[in-house]
Amino acid sequence: MIILGIDPGISITGYAVLELNVNQSNLMDYGYIRTDSSTSFPLRLKKIYDKLTQLIEENRPQALVVEDIFYAKNVRTAITLGHVRGVALLSAMNHGILTAEYAAREIKQSVTGNGAASKVQVQRMVEQLLRIDCSAMRSDVTDAIAVALCHWHRCKS
Repeated sequence: MIILGIDPGISITGYAVLELNVNQSNLMDYGYIRTDSSTSFPLRLKKIYDKLTQLIEENRPQALVVEDIFYAKNVRTAITLGHVRGVALLSAMNHGILTAEYAAREIKQSVTGNGAASKVQVQRMVEQLLRIDCSAMRSDVTDAIAVALCHWHRCKS
């Protein structure tokens, strides 16, 4: 199964494309989409949408999985995050791809066994599970990998 994991953010959206099956895991593509704060909000959303659409067309995932909105003290931040999540979900729907959403706590629990794990703990478990070096990766990317792994674990159970 090919899964596109998304860690949404308006400044930086992390993504990871994983091919996962019973016997192996393969990190096919990963990175982040950076938008310029001097650009209008709609154009920033369009840039994210366009890149996600490109990733979908290039990798043909069976599922697009996104981190759910977390509780934020700043309502504006939560609303902005909701827009980015909406763009990600729309890109999947426009390509007939299944979607799933998981809370940050559930993702951390699935990957590390601890729902309150730190970003460093998530990164270390991603390294162990995929047998890769994540030291040069942004946390947005390792979080996107963790989102995809969480979905894979949920699909298996």
